Amino acid sequence: MPSAASFPTFTDLVRHRTQERPERDAYVFLHDSSENHGPEHLTYAGLDREARRLASWLQQRGLFGERVLMLYNHGLAFSKAFTGCLYAGVVAVPSPLPGGHGRAFSRVTGIVRDANVRVVLTDQANVEDVREWLQSEGLGEQVECLATDTPDYGAPETWQQPQFGPEHLAFLQYTSGSTSEPKGVMVSHRNLLANAAAFSEILGTTPEDVLGSWLPYFHDLGLIGFILHALYLGTTLVQMSPASFLKRPHRWLEMISEYRVAVCGGPNFTYDLCTRKVTETQLANLDLSCWKSALNGAEPIRASSIQAFADHFAAAGFDAGALHSAYGMAEATLIVSGSVPGVTPIIRTASASALENNRLIDAAEGETARYVVSCGPVVGFDLRVVDPETHEELSEGTVGEIWLRGESVARGYWNRDEVNREIFGAHTATGTGPFLRTGDLGALLEGELYITGRRKEVLIFQGRNVYPQDVEQVVQDFDPLLAKGPGSVFTVGAGSRDVAVVVQEVRNAPQGTDLDSLAQSVQWGVSREFDVPVGGVLLVPSGTVRKTTSGKIQRSLMQQLFLDGKLEAIQELLSPEVAARIGRSVAASSLA
Repeated sequence: MPSAASFPTFTDLVRHRTQERPERDAYVFLHDSSENHGPEHLTYAGLDREARRLASWLQQRGLFGERVLMLYNHGLAFSKAFTGCLYAGVVAVPSPLPGGHGRAFSRVTGIVRDANVRVVLTDQANVEDVREWLQSEGLGEQVECLATDTPDYGAPETWQQPQFGPEHLAFLQYTSGSTSEPKGVMVSHRNLLANAAAFSEILGTTPEDVLGSWLPYFHDLGLIGFILHALYLGTTLVQMSPASFLKRPHRWLEMISEYRVAVCGGPNFTYDLCTRKVTETQLANLDLSCWKSALNGAEPIRASSIQAFADHFAAAGFDAGALHSAYGMAEATLIVSGSVPGVTPIIRTASASALENNRLIDAAEGETARYVVSCGPVVGFDLRVVDPETHEELSEGTVGEIWLRGESVARGYWNRDEVNREIFGAHTATGTGPFLRTGDLGALLEGELYITGRRKEVLIFQGRNVYPQDVEQVVQDFDPLLAKGPGSVFTVGAGSRDVAVVVQEVRNAPQGTDLDSLAQSVQWGVSREFDVPVGGVLLVPSGTVRKTTSGKIQRSLMQQLFLDGKLEAIQELLSPEVAARIGRSVAASSLA
């Protein structure tokens, strides 16, 4: 069997897989139980036929190299269409299907204009809404729309394989950005093949492994790590929708148990949700001994989450050594580093004061500490830890900005030449480069990578670096009412100084709960734990804290919403200076 490295493009690899194992399932999709629909299977031969059918339609319109937006419900239609785009040599642009009007449609309209999209691919259930939206934006004449789950278009036998090389763009991955506006990352076939090889090495995946996923198709881990990695290996991916997972997380674990899934995972909250929601009765019916790679790809990874999950599911045969902590980003295609297979990720008890001064060292006995989880060794990249101001390379154990170069580093952002020179064309103080500036802070220690936060989100007080995720974790540990919801911490200017503002969701608070006292406890606890001035505490309803499509807190957006007076709190404490900053009168309960 030829190795994946012998194929010049990802399309060549997929074509070989479809001919090599035509009757094997490429994908199995599990519908929600309420839909009264059994598992839906798609073989490699069926995938090839559907891909050639769509590719022939795209070729008839002369769309080679053009951008094609993909808006789908979760199911097999997306995988067929994405493969068809690969076959046609068009540039796929996966995006969330807007669930309504307003902000969601505004974002997709921005993508259509930014990428100069020529065609929108969708399904029958949404095609009329999509056409109506295109007309309302004045795009109906220039952007064609096709429902690909209909039988009356394209002819597989008329498809002709286009000629292109590894530098040809496979797709644009529009990032939703925790600190910035969405930008389209240009991912080439070379990038895809190189990162798939790194992903396979880090997780130890083989063609015998069944993969499993609940992640959205527009999420880089869901798309590259599972939908495309199944094709890279020539194996089967079993999928369920994100809504099914969120509604019944135990069904995801049942899927792993029933289909003997070996490789599965998700962001950090995946493991928190399962630990919290799966009952002892449900646990008794699970056999998770097949699960050899449980990937946790969130930023940051919480030590408490992986420890609690391993303890809770040990009774179902889950091996703690299967847990994989990993680091990656869309600009590097997907994965950069990951913990060693079969070995529980290293959790360091780091000195809090040293971290505030950019050093990663173990805490002394009795010293205030922060838990930092290793993201494992780096695979397939030249990684440097660099002072973001001087561009000097830093020594082991010193926290700085992570810079990367290698075949997985994307070609840049679509139509962002000036930004690309800054972000993708960086050089160290000695002239070495070009590197990708990730904007992430971290350190290398004993051959492993530790991520400490995002450079733009660090709270700086009197020269000390305080990481917002550490503050958010402490807030959520104060009271069970705060433990289930996300939070966001940021700074605002108040008079002559910066102060911290804490926004925390409160879920299912019983009637009569003393939220005023709870907010005061948060203010006192954060001030005491981190020695920082707290100018505001907002306890907010569920759904207030904004996240990216990959589950990262959008702290910069939350800061702007706060400053614009657009956060509605069920309880708030504001200092007079902060209240004046946002044009709000100070309530009877306020911070002195």
